[in-house]
Amino acid sequence: MYKLIYLFLFYLVIVSCRTTTGLINHEFPDPVDTKSVDVFGQRKQVYDIQGVYADNEFEGARLNDFAKINNELYRAVISPENYPINGSAYYSLRIWADTIRDIELELFYTKHNHRYIPKISYDGEHWVNMNPMDFDTLKAPNIATLRLRIGPEKTWISAQELLTSKHVMDWVIEKRKNPNVHAEVIGKSKLGRPIHALDIYNVSPKNKDAIVVFARQHPPEVTGHLAMESFVEELLGNSRLSKDFLKSHRILVYPLLNPDGVDEGHWRHNAGGIDLNRDWAIYNQEETKAVAQDAVKRINAGNNTVLVGLDFHSTQKDLYYTLTDNRQSHVYPFKDYWLEGIDGTYEDYSPDDRPNDLNQPITKGWFFLQFGAEGITYEIGDETPREFVKSKGATAARELMELLILREKK
Repeated sequence: MYKLIYLFLFYLVIVSCRTTTGLINHEFPDPVDTKSVDVFGQRKQVYDIQGVYADNEFEGARLNDFAKINNELYRAVISPENYPINGSAYYSLRIWADTIRDIELELFYTKHNHRYIPKISYDGEHWVNMNPMDFDTLKAPNIATLRLRIGPEKTWISAQELLTSKHVMDWVIEKRKNPNVHAEVIGKSKLGRPIHALDIYNVSPKNKDAIVVFARQHPPEVTGHLAMESFVEELLGNSRLSKDFLKSHRILVYPLLNPDGVDEGHWRHNAGGIDLNRDWAIYNQEETKAVAQDAVKRINAGNNTVLVGLDFHSTQKDLYYTLTDNRQSHVYPFKDYWLEGIDGTYEDYSPDDRPNDLNQPITKGWFFLQFGAEGITYEIGDETPREFVKSKGATAARELMELLILREKK
């Protein structure tokens, strides 16, 4: 019953207008200098210390040095790509030994403190959280001590699961099997990696309301990416809701905005040393410029109105950064009813809504200023259970479709 009431009110206040304009340079109250700066790479190598080995010779690795401290104590040095930087102290390495042995491994951070629960894998694809009894930060906040049994079989130790650009490419190829998905490479990153777009529509993209979806501006934010995948897959589902939604809506998805940062094992930035989610004003970086230009070109060519822009991220807990009520989008107050719908789905979960006004040049504000859209930053906790991440992503998609389809039929 509550949903019908919300929807009825939603119909009364919702506005609909179709706008077309070129890519605009925007002014934000707190501008950020996003010209490229130097980054400090990691030397790719295998470290060999008397029969104990560690390496970073894989995509997504972050290991800056490896040394033996004493007896069975080893140290992995972890440094960010540059500084100052957000405290997303990402690490990923492999370790093994000639014979089975018990060791202690220090993760020593040169900047910031330990953040992520270690994830363990023996194939780089299947991951489990390390037992909390097997690691601690008792020595210092910037040192995590892991107790490990290693042997000839390589063990991956990573801040988060490895979801590299290859994973995204494989996901794009799989989605492309759906006849409603039109996938293209729309540009290249600073180091030449492809930037993908999925243009999703039924029959024609013309004259339809649109949704724009971004993900993975920040490399370690794997849970946000998993939520994005689930969200998009629900939009492409076989339910009547999904099929009806695609008849009247267009969805633009940019699943990996920072492929260099992801594959190079960065904490936060792209290969230009910049937080891409501060570059949505004048587009200094190749990645933001490519995505912004492509989205605006497609929306204008299709005579579409962007209703909602969703940017998927990760942080310490699940929450949503939304616009304040003085920023009224084409579908204001969509997010209130959308969050209520998500809340009503789960008995022991209530969305944590964090509205704030335009400040720095981030995507939430860009969606609003460029398109008049409802801009939402969808944040998932670093350690939120992965099944719940996927469930909530699918629920968010269903609630969005119900609201926007009923808007069409009002």
